[in-house]
Amino acid sequence: MIGHLHWPVMTAPTAIERRLAGVGAELSRLREDLRIADEELAHFRAEADDARLRAMVSEDKSAPRADREAQRSLDAIGRQRQHVLGELNRLERSQDQLLDELSAARRAQS
Repeated sequence: MIGHLHWPVMTAPTAIERRLAGVGAELSRLREDLRIADEELAHFRAEADDARLRAMVSEDKSAPRADREAQRSLDAIGRQRQHVLGELNRLERSQDQLLDELSAARRAQS
């Protein structure tokens, strides 16, 4: 069987522009998510630092547990932030690719 030839499919500029608009909206949403995650990370980092200090100086048996819980919360928001950063990077690459496609489509129309 002869392999299939894959010719580049030229997409109309308006279709690419619509996709770019969608990617742009998602990037905006993710940037806001990142801003919130950064605020939460600062808050949870301060709480974890306080809990760690209390665990070191306190005679209260629950202080080490509170320290572990605060650290788990800090770790969770850190993972969430990393996920958002990964999605932002993925969408920025997609946006770059779409811009390249739009440029090629416009040149082809000229």
